[in-house]
Amino acid sequence: MSQINVVPYIDVMLVLLVIFMITAPLMNPGQIDLPSVGKSLAPPVAPLEVIIKKDTTLALRDHARGGVEFPVSRNELAAQLQQSLKKNPDQPVVISADRNVRYEEVVNVMDMLQQQHIKKIGLLAKTR
Repeated sequence: MSQINVVPYIDVMLVLLVIFMITAPLMNPGQIDLPSVGKSLAPPVAPLEVIIKKDTTLALRDHARGGVEFPVSRNELAAQLQQSLKKNPDQPVVISADRNVRYEEVVNVMDMLQQQHIKKIGLLAKTR
């Protein structure tokens, strides 16, 4: 006998076809949330720089206003920072100190900034 009986294969195929036809409409296709084109990220805000000079006097530099440096006292510094942070509460503040200043002065300024509830405080390091 040299013939192959294909009837069982056709029966299996028909059963599979019926199963797929019944289950395909019941399947829930996945949903992908794509980002919209109109939204763009806001540019990063330039930080405020608190400068501690050799003689432990303070100065404030605002890079958003052209980077002009002006001397301030500790009370004026707190008032200026509060005024700037009312406009933009996420603006970072960095501390830049002369290399000959004692680290205690840097910690005192950092403590004063934390008492003013400033969230983003960093230290500025300059390379030679």
